[in-house]
Amino acid sequence: MTDAQQREAARQFFYRWNNKGKEDEHARSYWIELLSDVFGVERVTERVEFEKKVAGEKSTKRIDVYIPETHVVIEQKSIGIPLDKPQQGHDGKSPYEQAKEYDNLLPYAEKARWIITSNFAEIWIYDMAVMQPEPVKLTLDDLQTKYHLLDFLVNKKQNKITEEVELSKAAGELVGKIRDRFLTQYNDPLAKRTQKSLNVLCVRLVFCFYAEDAGLFGPKDAFSKYILQYKPGDIRGKLIELFRVLDTPVVNRADLYLDDDIAAFPYVNGGLFSDENIVIPRITQEIKDALAEASRFDWSKISPTIFGAVFESTLNPETRRAGGMHYTSIENIHKVIDPLFLDELKEELKEIRSIAVLATQKKRLDAFQSKVSSLVFFDPACGSGNFLTETYLSLRRLENEVLRLKVAADRKLTDGQISFGFEEDSPIKVSIHQFYGIEINDFACSVAQTALWIAESQMMKETEGIVHMDLDFLPLKTNANIVEGNALQIDWENVVSKNELNYCYGNPPFVGTKMMSKHQKEDTKSILGNWKNYGTLDYVACWYKKAAEYIDRTSIHCAFVSTNSITQGEQVAPLWKPMLEELKVHIDFAYRTFQWDSEANIKAHVHCVIIGFSQVPSTGKRLLFEEGKITEAENINPYLVNAPNVYIESRKTPLSKDAPIMYIGCEMKDDGYYTLSEEEKNQIVSDYPGIEKFIHPYYMGKDLISRKPRYCFWLKNVNLVELKKYPFVLDRIKKVKQFRLDCPSPDTNRYAEFPMLPVRLRYYSEDRNTEALAIPKVSSQNRRYIPMDVITAESIAGSKLFLVPSVGLYSFGVLTSNVHMAWVRTVCGRLKSDYSYASNVVYNTFPWPSPSDTQKAAIEATAQSIIDARALYPEASLADLYDPITMPKELQRAHVRNDVAVMKAYGMPIKETDEAACVAWLMRLYQELVV
Repeated sequence: MTDAQQREAARQFFYRWNNKGKEDEHARSYWIELLSDVFGVERVTERVEFEKKVAGEKSTKRIDVYIPETHVVIEQKSIGIPLDKPQQGHDGKSPYEQAKEYDNLLPYAEKARWIITSNFAEIWIYDMAVMQPEPVKLTLDDLQTKYHLLDFLVNKKQNKITEEVELSKAAGELVGKIRDRFLTQYNDPLAKRTQKSLNVLCVRLVFCFYAEDAGLFGPKDAFSKYILQYKPGDIRGKLIELFRVLDTPVVNRADLYLDDDIAAFPYVNGGLFSDENIVIPRITQEIKDALAEASRFDWSKISPTIFGAVFESTLNPETRRAGGMHYTSIENIHKVIDPLFLDELKEELKEIRSIAVLATQKKRLDAFQSKVSSLVFFDPACGSGNFLTETYLSLRRLENEVLRLKVAADRKLTDGQISFGFEEDSPIKVSIHQFYGIEINDFACSVAQTALWIAESQMMKETEGIVHMDLDFLPLKTNANIVEGNALQIDWENVVSKNELNYCYGNPPFVGTKMMSKHQKEDTKSILGNWKNYGTLDYVACWYKKAAEYIDRTSIHCAFVSTNSITQGEQVAPLWKPMLEELKVHIDFAYRTFQWDSEANIKAHVHCVIIGFSQVPSTGKRLLFEEGKITEAENINPYLVNAPNVYIESRKTPLSKDAPIMYIGCEMKDDGYYTLSEEEKNQIVSDYPGIEKFIHPYYMGKDLISRKPRYCFWLKNVNLVELKKYPFVLDRIKKVKQFRLDCPSPDTNRYAEFPMLPVRLRYYSEDRNTEALAIPKVSSQNRRYIPMDVITAESIAGSKLFLVPSVGLYSFGVLTSNVHMAWVRTVCGRLKSDYSYASNVVYNTFPWPSPSDTQKAAIEATAQSIIDARALYPEASLADLYDPITMPKELQRAHVRNDVAVMKAYGMPIKETDEAACVAWLMRLYQELVV
């Protein structure tokens, strides 16, 4: 089969199996059709085993599909079954774990080289040559362009899945090697001119390598053969000459007296080779070797979306120092563009495809193609252009589908003849001229433009196979509109008129308020300075405000990726109150918090949200996305919950009148002179009998979670006569006094007058002879519940603990419930990704239930069962007990019973209430209480 035939077969397979598939009824047909139609396998049923039996310890197991020739084990599930979740009825095993169990039962000679799990809509591939394989995920829709990832089904020589990601990263590494070797030959490697010259040189070389592999330069390897035929010392001059030729129209080359080999190169245009002032250093054998290595790589298969970002980060010294290659994955880009516009376009094309009257269908196809080619896109923080590039590719794929349908309709209408009338006009209407961007880094601008050109070339090649005609890519005829500059200082109207624009989107910088540079703080002040409490906002808030002002009284739709902090804690009201109330935008769709993994050599886990917004009146439900689930919302509020717009604002006292008061522990500021380890405490007590009256257990957050207190000298209200018996304690008091005097903070200086006391007594400003519930200020976001525990009246809590004195079982039960945790996850801030609890924002705003006596007693009983379950493990720390992996079953069950009891006290329907619904319930209750 040719590539074009295989691609068409994959497309037809997609249409037959889209939104279809039951494990028992359809698995056999699905895999027979895939293997025979898409991969050309003959006599499939003779070469594939269905329901292959394997002997288990207690019963015979069955492998859904087994391919002996290539050692592939396939575990098939029905459509809609999650492939990463445990399954009931299968001992809580995920589909992969089930397949692995069956594989373990196979004889050695039959063991799986590959394991596949599938639910008809998705195919997950596990390479069993890897110790802990991560799945390569392929959707049914992807199959049309990525069918080659499944070549191992029929080709036993294939021992590795080569994805676009891997190819693009490998390409980036090759470019990095070329860059490093060139850099050593510059006289002043750190000079700005050197860096610019080197970056431009690398962009040109990449374009040339791509162009020769894509057939744009004519014969295969035209560029490599031309350059590598010369000695290293001659290559520099030949490169300079070639770049001049590539920038010269063929009709203007007569005066250059070119040899035949260089005269054969086409005119490129586009400005890529126009700057003759770049410095190219002398070329060594090492540089020639690096160029030769790059020439052996197939550049035509790189993903322009991924490679653009990989390329930029490869050549950016700051990025390389920070840990290597970063880029936004294609999957995450689609989380933005699919709900923003692409899903709607796909649905429209699907509806057109179903039209039976061909003449009507052709008219609608023409109108749809015109519509798609008229859309205008703008990324005001475009970086290397990955959002723009992936959007271009997505629109061109839609356009190519339109062209396929036109070809098919035309053949039917003209008895097999094609009469497009494309001889003079190109069938392609979608253009990179529809795309606009702003980027502060000049090199990233060049990379973005080049990535779009590569994308244009790849899609043109696909179009040629559809319309059966040759299309000229060179010379370049269009440019994307990428503007170099600071997006926060440029008038966006000068880049693209808002009256022409349809979509504004992207991934502005992830910079927290405490991490901003001086220039970023100046930008923030200039954009947000007239907003209340703007100093608490992350840098990305500037893009939200500027976009909201830009789209005023237009139908433009926006969507930005942001860190989730702008939907939590103290940032919500300062950002979203003016956005929704003054600038009159509303949220159209949102992805609630998800982990944004960079593809860096050093992983950087960032927790993000995606927020789509506009001023356009909503014509339907608004969509909330979370962990693969889509919820239709009446309204999406700033916390990304289906609830009215509310702003949880800081309070000094609890909102619920019956809630106990929460305090924060004391702040020592003692430079460690008052705090003691257990060993130090034991030694001091042994050396100084009677001193134990001054020593108390001392807890900070980590001490509470580890269940191992430290100790401290507690000198409030001590008998001074007694104290003077211990000179070494007096010496520590003097050192604390001096430490506070020397501290740069004036606030700390003044507490030098009272060296025996903490600088902040807080909870201990009154004498309390009662135990208290202690809640750590910071806790891992991996825990389902924040570990909290009761400390004795003699214990001293530090500033990393919150305290609720004289707390009963009822209050403990409510605070350790999933309802309170849902509130915490929604409104509290984060320290990195961990929960950063706060009494004023979280506890004091939390709406408590109004239980009946029976409901209250039920919560007290379930709270006691939590305490009892913990008591079964006296040696375990709270960290051990609340680790999601090691949490004991008794404790899990006790918490679930407590969760149910608390939800009943609120009146929440147990089965229908997930976390988002729970938060929406609480927010409505909050709204009632603040009125």
